[in-house]
Amino acid sequence: MVSRRIKKCLNLQDFETHARQVLPRPIFGYVHAAAEDRQAYEGNLRAFQKYRLRPRVLVDATSRTMATELFGERYSMPVGFAPVGLSALYTYRGDCVLAQVAAQRSLPMIMSSSSLIPMELVAAQHPRAWFQAYVPGDQQKMEALIERIRAAGFTTLVLTVDTPANPNKEAYIRSGFTNPLQLTPSLVWQGLTHPKWTVGTFLRTLFAHGMPHFENNYATRGVSIIARNVERSFADRSSLSWDHFSRIRKLWHGRLILKGILHEQDAVTACELGADGLIVSNHGGRQLDHAIASLDALPAIRRACPDITIMLDGGIRRGTDVLKALALGADCVFVGRPFAYAAATGGRAGIEHAVDLLSAEMDRDMVMLGVRTVAEVKNDVLAVP
Repeated sequence: MVSRRIKKCLNLQDFETHARQVLPRPIFGYVHAAAEDRQAYEGNLRAFQKYRLRPRVLVDATSRTMATELFGERYSMPVGFAPVGLSALYTYRGDCVLAQVAAQRSLPMIMSSSSLIPMELVAAQHPRAWFQAYVPGDQQKMEALIERIRAAGFTTLVLTVDTPANPNKEAYIRSGFTNPLQLTPSLVWQGLTHPKWTVGTFLRTLFAHGMPHFENNYATRGVSIIARNVERSFADRSSLSWDHFSRIRKLWHGRLILKGILHEQDAVTACELGADGLIVSNHGGRQLDHAIASLDALPAIRRACPDITIMLDGGIRRGTDVLKALALGADCVFVGRPFAYAAATGGRAGIEHAVDLLSAEMDRDMVMLGVRTVAEVKNDVLAVP
């Protein structure tokens, strides 16, 4: 049964309001966080506002479909679940729930390596899911992690390459989120005043599975979320280079995608070194403030690499946003925070409702634009003031 709270959500943005009410402030703050003055985050949203759409009329659209193909696999729509860390902290068994919905709805999904559930369990829920990795700089650890990902059954590896340094912690400090998670009086009070989360997510997890651990950053189980050495265990990414990518390309025989590309020269280098796909992304505005918006970077990257699969994340909130990204050269888009907020609002039912809302918007928009397939969404549907 769909809850009253879920029914109140009429678009993707509505879930944020309800997630804020359900989650303790520090946990909500983790998902909501963006770098410094939030200019990169806001820039992602503003980028879509620059474009207007040009409707066509008297086009028979009864046979329309949103089905799309990526790497030879068919999906129900050109929208997938972006990787968002700590999913099991904002809804019970979050990564598994996302995987279940993605599998049922035939959507692409990228599992976050900052998950609190072992990758093997998530892969069992959605065998076609992709795995996103922050590869360690140490060669031996890197090779061991890649072998584990392969053994888990993943055939698509997504390397996030835009995190050579930890971002400014200002947003985390303001919200009270700490890494490691500290059981301060403030956090305890937040738990008491948010009983739905405390009972339904945290205590349920604690009793059934124990204290959550970072499960997938390395070949072996990582530290718990309250361990004092959490941050130090993730601090070896600044040494990564294109040489590391070349080594990974030799080790990984499945599809290899780079996530975090914003510069066309990086895109060209990635293609030359054997990338199968690119995700244009500024990490949801979480890394470098004032970074170029993903949508603004997309056209130049598509021109530089016309023959590779290019995807995008950052700023998608409406069906029209999806269509604008497709018109500018994306083959698919990924959505992060809104689906995280939907999961926090109503678990699996919340995620399904969010998918339905976005799907319905895209369907209406395609009819009004006079396009019947994703392939028909070309640059000529756009008008730039």
